[in-house]
Amino acid sequence: MIELTDVSKSFILHNQGGAVIPVMAGASLRVGAGECVALTGASGAGKSTLMRVIYGNYLAASGQVRVGGLDVARGQPREILQLRRETLGYVSQFLRVVPRVPTLDVVAEPLLALGVDRQAARSRASALLRRLNIPENLWGLSPTTFSGGEQQRVNIARGFAHDYPALLLDEPTASLDAENRETVLSLIDEAKARGAAIVGIFHDAEARDRVCDRAVDVSRFAPERMK
Repeated sequence: MIELTDVSKSFILHNQGGAVIPVMAGASLRVGAGECVALTGASGAGKSTLMRVIYGNYLAASGQVRVGGLDVARGQPREILQLRRETLGYVSQFLRVVPRVPTLDVVAEPLLALGVDRQAARSRASALLRRLNIPENLWGLSPTTFSGGEQQRVNIARGFAHDYPALLLDEPTASLDAENRETVLSLIDEAKARGAAIVGIFHDAEARDRVCDRAVDVSRFAPERMK
């Protein structure tokens, strides 16, 4: 479902005379249905860069980045947007939403974008918000007014609203108490059970060991100059 073949990535520093900085080379990775793979490595090794390459936020300089039937490295913008709506979910560390949109609609939005009936979408959103202990009296408020931990739980609920065939998880248990951490790990297990291919970054070693089938150290994808 997620397959990278000989992927490289460089950054161009336009304010430094167009200097080219290679940050990744020869990255190959395959994640099958129902599998969760953890990206590991020291800070700055390229974990987040690799996730953004898979999601299409960063364009690979070479190689293939296949998610489902699409090569993200060569996909057209409309194809990337369709992939994100239907196939590839991403739970980042930060909640980015339009101000003043109620929390219930923020969580339901991925389903509404797919044409799911509004009542059904809100029902699914309600169930997730309850599981993640967001009080019902907050659902009509914008999550931009919430605490960091509450925003993280809304972000997770939104990321799991649609049953994406592929998921990217960036520190999904960060800032969570024990009860909500357990809920998130259960959501990941449920996604695996229905066949989702998952790539995640977990600094929580216990959580990583519980839900991940294997780990890939991204430092092995560093260009020669960085090794």
